[in-house]
Amino acid sequence: MKAHCHRFLILLALFAGIAPGLASAGVRLGIAPSGNRVVLSWPVTGTNYVLQSTPTLAPASWAMLNNAAPVVIANTNTVTLTNSAHASFFRLYFSAAPAGFRLNIARAGTNFVLSWPVAATNYVLQSAPTLIPASWATLANVAPVVIANTNFVTVTNNSHASFFRLSLNTNSSGAPAGMVLIPAGMFTMGNSIGDTDAYIQDASPTNVTVSAYYMETNLVSYIIWQAVYNSATNAGYSFDNSGAGKGLTYPVETVNWYDAVKWCNARSQQAGLTPVYYTDAGLTQVYTNGDVSTVYVNWTTNGYRLPTEAEWEKAARGGWNGMRFPLGNFISHSLANYYGETSQFSYDLGPDSYDTPYYFNPPPYTSPVGSFPPNGYGLYDMGGNVCQWCWDWYATPYAGGTDPRGPATGSVRVYRGGRFDFYAVSVRCADRNDYLLFNPPDADFGLGFRCVRSR
Repeated sequence: MKAHCHRFLILLALFAGIAPGLASAGVRLGIAPSGNRVVLSWPVTGTNYVLQSTPTLAPASWAMLNNAAPVVIANTNTVTLTNSAHASFFRLYFSAAPAGFRLNIARAGTNFVLSWPVAATNYVLQSAPTLIPASWATLANVAPVVIANTNFVTVTNNSHASFFRLSLNTNSSGAPAGMVLIPAGMFTMGNSIGDTDAYIQDASPTNVTVSAYYMETNLVSYIIWQAVYNSATNAGYSFDNSGAGKGLTYPVETVNWYDAVKWCNARSQQAGLTPVYYTDAGLTQVYTNGDVSTVYVNWTTNGYRLPTEAEWEKAARGGWNGMRFPLGNFISHSLANYYGETSQFSYDLGPDSYDTPYYFNPPPYTSPVGSFPPNGYGLYDMGGNVCQWCWDWYATPYAGGTDPRGPATGSVRVYRGGRFDFYAVSVRCADRNDYLLFNPPDADFGLGFRCVRSR
């Protein structure tokens, strides 16, 4: 069983990761001389990457190469550039928005014109006054005018400077109340940023494709847990733990894996949905009691369930590859509820110790759900507060491919996300932990969960 990455660990060495946005493992830019020219090449699988150059690295001033239409040779993109300018540096840069869905900003007198392709359906225009941290808000009353197959919006320059972005409107696809759509697609799962500490060695990068699904924006709160729990126990369900919470709006904790799975079934039945978990291979006996050795899953039904490890990490990353945390490469108490230790971790901006507003007895020092900014998918508390159960048995290395669900058997299940008394290392998107399916006598008050539903 992998050791917990909590606040008592000692980190012996720390090295900075690669810059945000750079190509992940497997999407590398190759450069070779060709007479008085240079040939750049990269895999055709490097979708959503753009080719950029800069004449200097002190400081870098990256610009996208114009007219860089790659030629495909032996399943590899190639671009040939003449060596007629000053020496340049090149890179592949990942963009969160799908290729072609670019937001352009042009000055128009005292105003600004924002434009983007009309093909960018389900995207909304958002702005934020600052990026530290970003607090994105959808612009109200934005009625785009279509000119030359491009949406145009004019923004007056009568306020403080703002940042703008196109954001996938995850609620536009029929997501159930309290949930958002996590779109289908490939992402790099694991330690793509290149952290070298011992606690991330079981997270080697691999490409994973995940089907679309819905995830709750918040952790399961104590009040929601209680409502389902009380009804379920009256209907014949049994649980190992009754659950706990610092308050009704705080996350439920002190629930083991079996409790979480049975609770999901009870919630599904109460909502008139088909349960997901069963005790027989024929999927006829709904799992309601005991700690069974084998739980069978109906992956096609629409009921509530735990996320797979791959689903959890894709959601935690919020649409970005190559970021250390759900909200960027650095973390602070303004972004998550965790245990600060700035002297050990260069990416921990602290302050040190517990998050002060929530550090009051008795423990746990959890925070109300949704107390910190959401990530790019609109999900709260994907790092910190309480750890989150996943479906998968723990194994290393984990599987890549399409919709991986972990090994068929094991001894411990995966949990993710870190919690209020864990160091920043455990709040990273790629950090993995495991735990027994049942709680020992000193039930761990830092384990909670959130639900997903198949689309």
